[in-house]
This record gives sequence, structure tokens and C-alpha cells, in this order.
Amino acid sequence: MKIIVTGASGLVGSSLVPSFLGRGHEVTQLVRRKSAGKVAGVREVEWQPARGEVDAAALEGYDAAVHLAGENITGGRWTQEKKRRIRDSRVQSTRLLAETLARLNAKPRVLVSASAIGYYGERGDELLTEESAAGEGFLADVCREWEAAAQAAIDAGVRTVFLRFGLILSGEGGALVKMLLPFKLGLGGKVGSGRQFYSWVTIDDVVEIIHFALANDALRGAVNVVAPEAATNAEFTKALGRALGRPTILPAPAFGLRLAFGEMADALLLASERVAPERLRQAGYQFKYPTLDGALQHVLK
Repeated sequence: MKIIVTGASGLVGSSLVPSFLGRGHEVTQLVRRKSAGKVAGVREVEWQPARGEVDAAALEGYDAAVHLAGENITGGRWTQEKKRRIRDSRVQSTRLLAETLARLNAKPRVLVSASAIGYYGERGDELLTEESAAGEGFLADVCREWEAAAQAAIDAGVRTVFLRFGLILSGEGGALVKMLLPFKLGLGGKVGSGRQFYSWVTIDDVVEIIHFALANDALRGAVNVVAPEAATNAEFTKALGRALGRPTILPAPAFGLRLAFGEMADALLLASERVAPERLRQAGYQFKYPTLDGALQHVLK
């Protein structure tokens, strides 16, 4: 397949592109600036989503597009400017890509676009599937706009899949790596009450699910990319302690997290989202790492 990828330098993209190349696919990355040390065998096409600029002619004749671009939501306190960048980087880039693909003479058959389980908002212990309604709050609003921005591709007949990612476990980056130092020092513990659900998935399964979504014509619309069993924060904390061989006895109180991180603490650390991968189950996807202990042992080995 000939595949367009955005966000190729991020946590998911940096694992996905080598996987595509290893399976014999041709990859073109959309980049905001050309890289001097680009990956061998990968073509680059410049685009500027904030200005609505992309060379549409360079995107003719591709089989698929995988859209992963977006501002890192954990990179600093959520000021109004940071929130604007989080929203605009997702919505503007998705709209530009979708509208560009829709106008092509030789359109891709499928667009796989990132989204997030933040779509559901804080929901306690309610079991959430792709049929569940959107929640409330900043992240839920962003996710709704993010997915809606791809409408032009849908209207043009491009099969469009929204991958609602949960907490992605990787030893190479992301939230898990940021947790490791205090846990390795024996300073880890539950966050807040510890009763909030974390819906997680390994980077290995994320990559395989993207391959699965590209190949499976029955998949379209929202797809929850989470392992079969969510874990409470207390369960996650104990499992991480076991994987590292460290105690987990020092809790992080909610009020301290709110002082340190502001709105981001409630949205990312204290929110409870118990999400099930119902559409992946129905489509027959088999998780490589379905249990939390096995997943952590794998990514931290």
C-alpha cells in the first residue's frame, strides 16, 4: 500500500512508520518542515495546517492516510494559549487533510484518524462503548470537533475510522515514562482516591490496530483503542510497582495535583473513563497484550 502519515515523529508515528516499511508499504510523511535526517525510503511533503496549505497534487494516488498530528496535551500546564494549540492543532489539521483528500481525483480508500477516549469525559464506573454519548469538558469538546473536522472525507466516500486512544503504554515515551522515576525511587502511589478507571493499551497493540483498521473494510466511525479490561488507578499503581519491584505506598492527594497541574489534573489524572473496545471485539481483533501485568512487563523489559 501507499500510505500518507501525519504526526510521524510522535509516540505512535515513530513506531508505526517502521512497521509500515517493514511490511513493504510505501510511506509519505506530511511534515511542517523538511527534516535533514529523514527516514530512509520515506518521502516528505510539506504542509502548514495553521495556514491551510498543502500540496494536494503530491497526494494523488495513495491507498490510505493515517492522521496522528496534534499538540502534546501533557506538555505543560493548560493555559488558555496551550488549550488553543491543543484544539487548533487537531481540528485545523484534520479539516485540511479531509478537505484535501476529498478533492483528489484518485482518493485514498481509507482515512484512519486519531481521536481519544477523552471524548467520553468523566463518567465514574459507567462502562463506555462507542455507542456512548459524548461527555462534558474541554477534552470532550476537542474530541467532538476533532472528529467532526473529517466530515469532508466521509462525504466524499472515503471510509473514515476514528481511533479513540486510551492511555498508551510504551517504554519509549508518553505518560508511562513520566511516571517511572518516582516509582523507581519508591515514591509511587495511587493518585487521588485511586478509584478512577484508567483505560490503557500497549503501543504494540496500537500499531497492530492501525494495520487492522486499514485492512478491515467493515470498520468505520469510532473505534475504542483500549485493552479489554480497564484498571482503577489503585490497581494500575500496584501493577506498576510489581513490574518495577518497588513499593507503592505514597499517595498523591487530589488537592496537591490540582495545585500543581490545574485543569489538566482533573482531565487526565483524576478523571474516570472505563472504556471497552466493543467494535474491535466484534471485528475479531485479538490483543497481543490483554492483561495489565503482562503489558507492563513487556513494555518495561
